[in-house]
Amino acid sequence: MKKTISLILALALCVFVFAACGEDKKETNTLTMATNAEFPPYEFYEGEKVVGIDAEIAGVIAEKLGMELEIVDTAFDSIIPAIVAGKYDMGMAGMTVTDERLEEVNFSDSYATGVQVVIVNKDSEIKTVDDLFGDKNYTIGVQTGTTGDLYSTWDIEDEGLGKVSRFNKGADAVEALKIGKVDCVIIDNEPAKAFVAESENLVILDTAYAEEQYAIAVSKENTELLDSINKALKELTEDGTLQKIVDKYISAE
Repeated sequence: MKKTISLILALALCVFVFAACGEDKKETNTLTMATNAEFPPYEFYEGEKVVGIDAEIAGVIAEKLGMELEIVDTAFDSIIPAIVAGKYDMGMAGMTVTDERLEEVNFSDSYATGVQVVIVNKDSEIKTVDDLFGDKNYTIGVQTGTTGDLYSTWDIEDEGLGKVSRFNKGADAVEALKIGKVDCVIIDNEPAKAFVAESENLVILDTAYAEEQYAIAVSKENTELLDSINKALKELTEDGTLQKIVDKYISAE
């Protein structure tokens, strides 16, 4: 009889422990976001904290999902492989939807429009985007794995019209431009404006290189999370929250 009572008590204790663990797991449910915090105003550091458009949008999405957001800063070209491997739940880094990326991950609905532009030195002989497609064989600086990298590789390097020089950070590409190691830099318009504002000798060409849509990368295995993110984005668009976040960092011109 004592053994029976002991067994019942032990089972009851196990049920209580597992239930308590389940409650703790739910309370500390974390949504991990991989980013590359070198892309203002979408993601950048303020002190020790990663802030910006993507960080804030991810924060309100996590809140809607009843989760706690954890942002991990990593190399841009490692984000998608890490999501595929299950290391992170999603990737937000001013990331454009491309056919190549869609082979590896799924993307949410778009939450912002990006424009790729060309930065040059003020005394550069490159005056328009069309000049990059001539016979001068310019060297173009890009951040590795970005759409600036992809577009210039396809359009220019693969066609034998120039060389693409790749850097781990957009800022490194811009520094290379300043000292003459590259002839121009192809990068998103918003960080481009920030880089140009810091240097009197740099300008952005009037003509955009490309226009693209930014979205959130999610593992192909995690369709439930993708559906939840799209639902949250729809609600945040309809109630104006998403636009308020964008407007906070990008002033209308």
